[in-house]
Amino acid sequence: MKLINIGYGSYVVAERVMSLVAPDSAPIKRMIQDARDKGKLIDASFGRSTKAVVFLDNGFILLSAAEPENLVLQMA
Repeated sequence: MKLINIGYGSYVVAERVMSLVAPDSAPIKRMIQDARDKGKLIDASFGRSTKAVVFLDNGFILLSAAEPENLVLQMA
C-alpha cells in the first residue's frame, strides 16, 4: 500500500486516487459544492488555499493545499 503525502501530515492511499485536478474551473467548483452538500468532501487544506482536488474511487473529493505536480510525482 503506497501513501501519498497531501500536505500537513495528511496522507491518502495511492490506489484510491482516480484523478487529480486544479480547482480553478467552474465545473470543478460545482462538484466541490455538491460533495460538500452531500457530506462527501474532505478538506485537508487546513485553511490554506486549495491547489489540488483529488477524486477518490469511493466518491469522496479531497481538497489539498499541495501542488498537483507534487502529488503526481509521489505517485510515480
